[in-house]
Amino acid sequence: MEVRIQRGSHEIGGTCIRVSSGTTTILFDAGLPLSDTSVPLSSGDLVADAVIISHPHQDHCGFVETLPNNTPIYIGRVAKYLLEATRKFLRRPPLANEFRYISSWQPFSIGSITITPYLVDHSATDSYAFLIETGGKKLFYSGDFRGHGRKSVLYDNIIKNPPVGIDAMLMEGTMLGRSNSDFPTERSVEKAIEAILTEQKNISFLISSSQNIDRLVSAYRACKRTGKSLVIDIYTAWVLEQMKLVTNNVPNIDWKLVKVAFDPKRAAILRAPENREMFGSFYDRANRNRVSGPELSANPHLYLMLLKVPACLFMKRFTNPDSPFKVIYSQWQGYLENSAINKPYSRPEIFLQTIRNGKVAGAAFAYVHTGGHATFADLKRFAAAISPKCLIPIHTEHAHQYKKHFKNVVELSDSESFQLDNDG
Repeated sequence: MEVRIQRGSHEIGGTCIRVSSGTTTILFDAGLPLSDTSVPLSSGDLVADAVIISHPHQDHCGFVETLPNNTPIYIGRVAKYLLEATRKFLRRPPLANEFRYISSWQPFSIGSITITPYLVDHSATDSYAFLIETGGKKLFYSGDFRGHGRKSVLYDNIIKNPPVGIDAMLMEGTMLGRSNSDFPTERSVEKAIEAILTEQKNISFLISSSQNIDRLVSAYRACKRTGKSLVIDIYTAWVLEQMKLVTNNVPNIDWKLVKVAFDPKRAAILRAPENREMFGSFYDRANRNRVSGPELSANPHLYLMLLKVPACLFMKRFTNPDSPFKVIYSQWQGYLENSAINKPYSRPEIFLQTIRNGKVAGAAFAYVHTGGHATFADLKRFAAAISPKCLIPIHTEHAHQYKKHFKNVVELSDSESFQLDNDG
């Protein structure tokens, strides 16, 4: 078995791993980079018999649409639906690739390689690690994972019942060099949001990813305990509708305290004749739980509204000017600081200044977030439980630190091959 990190050996994002055995070649992830200094992938880098996507974050799946249409793509069913939802609301054509669905702990084979997906706890729904076997050798790819989300039992299960006899493991290390101490768990995020809502006598705003389902659950639970409603946009409502495929425990438009703010442009997508079969009764059901501008303006203190940066004018429409309001930022801070992946005016201080320039008084910025990646302590436990014969860093800016903290580390560079032969 030959392992080659096409990209991602010394950076976070842009992940692409090539695994070959005999005449079979598989790519694990085909992600867009998060850094403007990332080395581009060539078209040849993306040629394979199949591509397996670990989860629906762009830094792991963003290159899917550039793959040849006849390349099979293996992905979780809900993850695929979320990819299509994003494209639909961006008015992009549907993906023309050949998709095949994977399920947790259900092995499948591509040529001479057998793959077993392991469902993991991450900030993206339908996220997987993979056991890869061929020729008597075992490779484990961690994907992106954590042990402190609402699905932490998945992390615990791997620790208690790890795959055995692993010859090599590709393990992410996003949190090396970072701290997660302010909000160590998703529960702590929920409590912080609840505390903010308890004090608020005005509307509150939440800036978070529509596909961070754990965060939306935390926001909803905080709303429920403080007697407020969670206001979401049409796209987020559709994302939550997809979650019904796997669980009934995630808030959706049929829940009493979930309200929908209609964006006319996005609402038009739902009503378009060519989309009626896809959306079915969704539009009518969302419309029943629609909240109007006058309702928001009349009682702003009853709502927590999800929105995107920047939203100065939008805030001005619904905010009570006589009372302070909170803007809860609940995403990775790098999005505020990295001009390569976000607009320059999205830094917290500039964002708040933009609000002030729009004559919206009393804005207060609150950072409330826990990461989607394993803490250093959980990385240590994970590596110890898997106990690979060699450990290969990936999805990290601190690959050189692995040897200080883990056993049997083999540090690769992008495009460098590593052979798993009969001698290990």
